[in-house]
Amino acid sequence: DLVKSSTHASQRSLSIFVPGRKQSLIEDARRERSSCSSGSPGPSRYGDGFVFEEKDGRVTLNVLFTLSSEKNAGFFKTGKIFETFEAKLLHIESRPGRKTKNSTTDLEFFMRCEVHSSDLDVFINTLKRVVDDVRSVPEEKVPWFPRQIKDLDRCNMLITKFDPDMDQEHPGYSDPEYRKRRAFISELAFRYKQGDPLPTVEYTAEEVSTWREVYRQLRSIYSSLACRQFMDGLQQLEKECGYGEDRIPQLREVSAFLKERTGFQLRPVAGLLSARDFLSSLAFRVFQCTQYIRHSSAPMHSPEPDCCHELLGHIPMLADKEFAQFSQVTTLKGTQKLELYWFTVEFGLCRQNGTVKAYGAGLLSSYGELVYALSNEPEYRPFNPEETAVQPYQDQTYQPVYFVSESFEDAKMKMRRYSAAIKRPFAVRYDPFTCSVEVLDQPGKIQNALSKMREDLRTLHSALEKLCSS
Repeated sequence: DLVKSSTHASQRSLSIFVPGRKQSLIEDARRERSSCSSGSPGPSRYGDGFVFEEKDGRVTLNVLFTLSSEKNAGFFKTGKIFETFEAKLLHIESRPGRKTKNSTTDLEFFMRCEVHSSDLDVFINTLKRVVDDVRSVPEEKVPWFPRQIKDLDRCNMLITKFDPDMDQEHPGYSDPEYRKRRAFISELAFRYKQGDPLPTVEYTAEEVSTWREVYRQLRSIYSSLACRQFMDGLQQLEKECGYGEDRIPQLREVSAFLKERTGFQLRPVAGLLSARDFLSSLAFRVFQCTQYIRHSSAPMHSPEPDCCHELLGHIPMLADKEFAQFSQVTTLKGTQKLELYWFTVEFGLCRQNGTVKAYGAGLLSSYGELVYALSNEPEYRPFNPEETAVQPYQDQTYQPVYFVSESFEDAKMKMRRYSAAIKRPFAVRYDPFTCSVEVLDQPGKIQNALSKMREDLRTLHSALEKLCSS
């Protein structure tokens, strides 16, 4: 799970007691802190390894440590250490670590924090008494992200929010057969590796019945409320991929359809992905697609993505070249703001022939919100990335505000201008021949990219000359 914090630790006096010790670690830390401050602190043993920023007497550092499954209480003890040292916690993440001899899983914790520079050595020493394997993590100019399409095998962090096994409000929470079926379909996605044949799901009669009801209801209002590009894509899918009321399309045939038209391909996913992992996939023109379907008791609503949302909401739009490029550029340019994605790809509106139409998948897969969004009730605002990026979004009810683009091209140009203002020490480009993302951080890489562009320009110039001379 990912947890973020930007709050100061509280100033209450607390103690940590470890079995077999009469003196608390916090009291030890206080004594060591006092002795260090009373004398000359001398050079820091940890400064070179842990600190990447120092300002106004405080240092910022990244710390990575491990807790065995038997010592999970140590996490709470680290919090008390932060309180004692008046530390400011900037960011925290946890993830499963290595397997031990007892087949239990350790937990690794990453923390970014600020402490007083004079406390640094004592702070690290105190942490080492409570947790295992304390080490520094340097601040990288280029953080990890998938560079090759096979790296998407590592982009599989699921969000448990709205999961039927966890959320009592989920329509399928009290249905053990539905949850068992979900687990079976999810396992197909967990086992998938890039390059494998896309898994096939033999849908039950009940699942097809749910699909039929959703398809019939939405299809009846698409012609008046959906944008032109969506209708074009849906009609092609009905003609070439068997879209209709009587069967749920398989990922394998839909992926082949998209690959031929816009270069996008599908990949199975077990549930709701983290924003980072989902958006990173779009950079490779890969769309992470669920294969399970919503619970039959609530066919017109799903609290999480399902195959109705993906196949009806997203896929017809990804068959449009301009929209497919917009989806990829949004990620490549570093604009991985969830709000921007939410109010465009999921709940975006656009003007066509003077009329507002829907192009967002969250709208096009929800009968109720699609009707609501195109009524006179919600507020419309012109699409502006700066404003959209800070607009709070609703994931429990309809949006009070929708952003309207004049066209996909207009939205794409605004996103380019917005991303150009994002400060980061590197640039990236997508190589469609190798399906890889290249970091342009060296003169040779930039020169190579320019050479490829010049060759493309020469080809276009030659084609233009032939047209002019004919």
